[in-house]
Amino acid sequence: MRLIINGQERRAPALSSVAELAAWLQLPAFGSAIELNGEVIRKAEHQATSLKEDDRLEVVRLVGGG
Repeated sequence: MRLIINGQERRAPALSSVAELAAWLQLPAFGSAIELNGEVIRKAEHQATSLKEDDRLEVVRLVGGG
């Protein structure tokens, strides 16, 4: 499956949902956000939100520090 993640083309296994994408990217349960084709996807909707070939995603991870 071809996806555009943070502006770069990536090849991924067949992922059926945003939740599977988050697992594949090993995103933490808290402190990350995913935007799909210009729309932020709430965590409660990750499992029900389908992915398709050539989807554009922006993945953001919060970073703490001081």
